Parts: sequence; C-alpha cells; structure tokens
Amino acid sequence: MKIRTRITLQFSIIVSVILITFSVIIYSLLSNFRQTEFTDRLRDKALNSVKLLSDVDEVNNELLKIIDRAAVNPLPDEKVYIYDFNNKLVYCSLPEDKDEIQKSLLDKIRLENEVQITESNYELVGILFRGKYDRYVVVASAFDKFGLTKLNYLRYILIIGDIISVALIVIIGLFFSKQTLQPISNVVNQIDNITATNLSLRVNEGNAKDEIAQLAIKFNKMLERLDAAFEVQRSFVANASHELRTPLTTLTGQLEVTLMNKDINEEGREALKSLLTEIKQLNKLSNGLLDLAQANLDISEIKLNNVRIDELLGLTRAELLKRNKDYKVILNFKDFPEENWLTLIANEQLLKSAIINVLENACKYSQDQTAKLDLAFDAQFIYLTVSDNGIGISVDEISQVFEPFFRASNVKNYNGHGIGLTLTKKIIELHGGNISITSKVNKGTTIQIKIPHLV
Repeated sequence: MKIRTRITLQFSIIVSVILITFSVIIYSLLSNFRQTEFTDRLRDKALNSVKLLSDVDEVNNELLKIIDRAAVNPLPDEKVYIYDFNNKLVYCSLPEDKDEIQKSLLDKIRLENEVQITESNYELVGILFRGKYDRYVVVASAFDKFGLTKLNYLRYILIIGDIISVALIVIIGLFFSKQTLQPISNVVNQIDNITATNLSLRVNEGNAKDEIAQLAIKFNKMLERLDAAFEVQRSFVANASHELRTPLTTLTGQLEVTLMNKDINEEGREALKSLLTEIKQLNKLSNGLLDLAQANLDISEIKLNNVRIDELLGLTRAELLKRNKDYKVILNFKDFPEENWLTLIANEQLLKSAIINVLENACKYSQDQTAKLDLAFDAQFIYLTVSDNGIGISVDEISQVFEPFFRASNVKNYNGHGIGLTLTKKIIELHGGNISITSKVNKGTTIQIKIPHLV
C-alpha cells in the first residue's frame, strides 16, 4: 500500500471515528434528556392528579376527569390511574379504558416509593403518595410523540451528516496527503531521471531544514560518492584498455612478422603461434572492455547516424567471416519493407560490435559453426533473430548470461571472457531496444534483438 493511500486511510478513519463518536454522544445525551424531561412531566401530572383527588374535598372523580380533559397541554395517550391501599381503582382518567395496572407493579411501587418503566415507546411513572387521609398509588403513562419525533429527526440528520462528512473527510484526506507528500513525489521524479550515465544530476534540497530536505541532502551526498566511484571505474577501464591496445597490437604484428621467418624450427613456430593466439584473445578482451566502457555512456554522448540495417548486417557478416573463415552465417531477409523501416538511428560501430558478438557466439558454440540470422519488421521495430544448433544453455544458468564475466558451465573448453553478451545487452538498450534469449541444452540457442526504426 502506498504511503499516500495509508495516510488518507488513517486520517479518514481517525477523523470519522471521532465524528461518529461525537454524534453518538450527542444523540445519547439528548435521548436521556428527552426521557428525563418527559418522566418529570409524567410525575408532575401524576402528583397533581392525586393531590387534587386526595387533598381537595371539593374534587371528585368526575370533576378530576373534567380538569384533565381541560388541560392546556395534555400528553399524547395520557392515562392516570389512582389506587387506594386495598389496590382498588379509585380514579382513571379515561373511563373507557378497561386495562388496569397489575398487582405486582402496585406492590413494587409501594416497596420502592417510585418506579419508572419504558415499554414500546410508552413511558410510565408509578408513585406512592401519602395524602391527608390515605395512601395512594398513582400511575401515569403517556407516549412522547413530539419528543420521539424530534429525536428521530435528529438521528436522521446525524446519519446523513456523518455520511456526507466522511465522504468530505476522504476527499480532504486525499488532498491533504497529496500536498504533504508532494515534496517526496518531486524527489522521486528527480531520482527517476538519474542513471549511471548522468550521476552529475542532483536532487533539489528544498529549504534544507525539514526531514525531506535532509533526505535529499543525504541522497545528493551518496550521489557524489557514486559519481566519483563510477568515474574512477570508467576512467580505469577506458585508460587501461586504451593503454593495453597499443602494445598488444604491436606484439601481434611482431609475432606475425616473426612467424614469416622460415629459419624458425617447428617447435619454436608452434610456441609463437600459441603466443599469438593468446595475445589476440587478450587484445579482444581489451577491445571488449573499451566498448563496454563506451556502452555505459549516455546516449546523448555518443555520435549517432542514420544506419540501414541491411547494409550493416552485410558488413557485420563480412567482418565476422574475415576473422574466422570456418564460420558460416545464413542471412534470411523476409518481405522487404519500405526504406524508412530499414533505417535506424544508431552508432554504427557499437551496433556492429553487438551483432558480431551474437553471431560469433552462435557460430562458436554450434556443431557446424553455422549461425542463422532472420530479419523481420513491424510498424515500430526491427527484429533480428539469431539461432544455432549448438550446445545450448541450462535453465538454471540462462538468467545469468548477461552478467559481466559469467560463462556457462558447459563452455569451459571454448575461448571467451564472458563480456560479449553483457556488452551486447548494454548497446541494444542504449539504442532503445531489448534482447531476449531462449535455449535448450544440446538443442541450440535463439537470441532475439528488437530495435526501433524510423517511422
């Protein structure tokens, strides 16, 4: 989960829980207030009725009913029952009401002096009243229609308000997290533009005070160390390879001239041939390292030209066969496309070196020293497919073939240094393409190179 999503989620949950908790507390407090207020009204009603009946001699049942009906603000479904000490009903506010209070409730009221009951939205208050002449149990019940309506309306408002508020909280949380993490996003975007070929770039350090600025400062210091290390490495490889090339070329020439001397005996000649072979291998390694150093440069630092792939493949094939006359390269051109599709923007020398590496490996490891090269096109890419019927590569090792100086376990008897495919991959990627490989042991290997052409 991304940090922005996590911050938004946490912020939304925390604020929503606080909001909902606050709403629940408000609703609970108002619900308790409504019940208390209505119970007080019932208690006042009950006491007023029993006092009039008990303490005022002029008031009888009929007069009390008239007084109850004439009340200015009667309670909805209001009922008042008054019982004497023998549990005899002495007064009922509604003459048609035949429901009477259960004896167990009357006994409970006498025992506790006052009882409050809520049942099916009806509130009931029972009170033990001691009058001038007798003790009475008065029970008043009613339905708080207006209070419950207001409470239900409040609940509806709170639910709708909470839903809308939670939605706003999520939206605000997204905006808040985006604003908060924007400096980090800026740093990430700047880091994306930094590669091994442009380590001189630096990340914007902002105000140089907050945590993100400190992170950028530390990252820039790390880039400085990496840049220095890479520069030392590039300089060493380039200088060492260049310095080695001249003496190796000289040694090669001198050995070839010496071998032309017919006065050298056969044993000495064989020793010189072996030495010449080793020097050529060392020279090839030196050239490969120099090309590898160049392939690590940024594409903007390399000279590029329009190159026709068909002409390049012809030159590549000729150069490879010149190096080893026993090799065979079969070129298979499928349907010839329009001229733009044959042209790509490339560094001819580097691209030729990459293709020669692939063809040379195919010929070297193939039983008949033959490589087959198929050329195909689509609207965006040129496809070079090189296949052979050689020793192949095992499944466990095929993922490592592009690593520098890696050599498969079944090629120990073949000359090589393990940098050819590494160099090829870097050159192809430098030109905006990619390379893939499939292989089966003792069946052969197929390498496909995909490079964009002019559209």
